[in-house]
Amino acid sequence: MPARARRTAAVVAVLGLPPLALTALAASPASAHGSMGDPVSRVSQCYAEGPESPKSAACKAAVAAGGTQALYDWNGIRIGDAAGQHRKLIPDGKLCSANNEEFKGLDLPRADWPATSVHSGPYTFRYRVTALHKGTFKVYLTKPGYDPAKPPAWSELDMEHPVATVTDPVAAGGFYTFSGTLPDRTGRQLLYAIWQRSDSPEAFYSCSDVDFGGAGTGSAGGGPAPTASAPSDRQIAAGADKSTMRHHGHGGDTAGAPARQPSQQSSTAPNEPRAAGASHGLAETGASAGTGYAAIGGAAALALGSAALFLSVRRRPADGAHRR
Repeated sequence: MPARARRTAAVVAVLGLPPLALTALAASPASAHGSMGDPVSRVSQCYAEGPESPKSAACKAAVAAGGTQALYDWNGIRIGDAAGQHRKLIPDGKLCSANNEEFKGLDLPRADWPATSVHSGPYTFRYRVTALHKGTFKVYLTKPGYDPAKPPAWSELDMEHPVATVTDPVAAGGFYTFSGTLPDRTGRQLLYAIWQRSDSPEAFYSCSDVDFGGAGTGSAGGGPAPTASAPSDRQIAAGADKSTMRHHGHGGDTAGAPARQPSQQSSTAPNEPRAAGASHGLAETGASAGTGYAAIGGAAALALGSAALFLSVRRRPADGAHRR
């Protein structure tokens, strides 16, 4: 190959390297993401009770049906290619699991799921998040007459009037916090949260049992409904190494390393929790801090090497002309 052709090929190859490096960086895998913290989601409640020895009858039944791993993976009830087609992809009776076999225990129709006490009027929702993403949250409430002893169906949700809708809320202290309004209801109801990302077709789902009081209140046995409570920081950290979310082609953590968790107190604590960890920009791409920094370093090194090679190729014709 003539010298000029070789130099041209080298320049083309070098100029193509930095974009490829940036593409590799952008393709870094994501971390697991979160679940409703207030009102407490079913999976968060059962995780708080302890996957190996849950306390409530409902959570014991959920573990018996689906095993303990679903609770360790509490922040990963998701569909990777949902793209807004929630009703098409999730059949009736499987809303709480998002039609994911791992989480099937959460779909059990029971009137004794631990519930968060609520009342009609303004409500502040808190979504515990472990990786930040742009997108829209929509929270739906069941219609009057909802029977918790029957499998939840799409027709039982008031889809025309979500109780909360928010796009790109600001995260603080490990939570997305946003406002909504609960309509008049009595007794036990179900809140269904959908977080549809705008930077990806991926969506996350959670079911939260709530109790408005009055008619229909109580468990299947006639006693008071168990009160829901969210897991604490210590509980989340203790089970992080048992989570498999990072191994689903979706987690940014090194295999075998505990998943990165935000720093906060229990969602029921009266004081505002401490700010979540740094690297929010990385989290918005779905990459963990470790993965992001490694990718940035590799991309930077590749770009610098490319620049140096490009300059050396550029110098050679001038040096050759001087010698001639």
